[in-house]
Amino acid sequence: MTVLTNVFVKTLRDQRKALVGWSVGLAVLVVLEAALWPTVRNMGDLREFIANYPEAIRELFKIDEFASGIGFLNGELYSLLLPILFLVYGIGRGAKAIAGEEEAGTLEVLLTTRVSPTSLVLHRAAALTVAVGCLGVVLFVAVVLCSPVFGLDITAGDALTGSLAVVLLGVEFGWLALAVSAVSGRHVVAIAVSSALAVAAYLLYAAGGLVSVLEPWRGISPFHQALAEGPLGAGLPVVYLWMPAAAAVFVLAALPVFERRDITVH
Repeated sequence: MTVLTNVFVKTLRDQRKALVGWSVGLAVLVVLEAALWPTVRNMGDLREFIANYPEAIRELFKIDEFASGIGFLNGELYSLLLPILFLVYGIGRGAKAIAGEEEAGTLEVLLTTRVSPTSLVLHRAAALTVAVGCLGVVLFVAVVLCSPVFGLDITAGDALTGSLAVVLLGVEFGWLALAVSAVSGRHVVAIAVSSALAVAAYLLYAAGGLVSVLEPWRGISPFHQALAEGPLGAGLPVVYLWMPAAAAVFVLAALPVFERRDITVH
């Protein structure tokens, strides 16, 4: 049990500097965007300005809701920028979780200890989840603290659902990258596959609002599951459950392949 715990703890310890840097950057981003709200709110021609955007763009980025603090942050941060940041972090960490060790030549040594391939994957997945969750906590705290300072009128419940949505999105694609990493043994392959699927999922979400033939399929996109209802002020939609469920499927599918794969050839 000590060895297994050390894999989990060591993974988080190795990421601590990067995690601190990401946390600071995320907090600064929220503060800078929140500081724009008083200026935007006081624009006399705000609604006329919003009406000039194409309808599809207004719907995708929820620009029609810019007149409220929740709508402003949803459009400015949660519709695209924050999901990209959480995906970059999750995919980057997931891709190197197994393949990074293998490419460095340390994976075979690690597996000669009492750590089984299955335990290694699960503990790396757990560490990734905790790391992405830490970023979600930073996001939540930053939004809650900025709300009264800049008059955003965002409650703790609103901030919680917003953070949860992007955390689940980051974990889903992070676990996908980890699964591909375990199966392929190449972090570049894991990044490429996960990034391509993330782009495809976003295009389905975006195009589903523009092309009627794609509308029925929009619901399978993780971006639609995470963002369609807000995510700030969305409550706790049942569709959020699809993201951790899909993430679990990715990892569970990779486990038997990783167990049988001969890593000594790399």
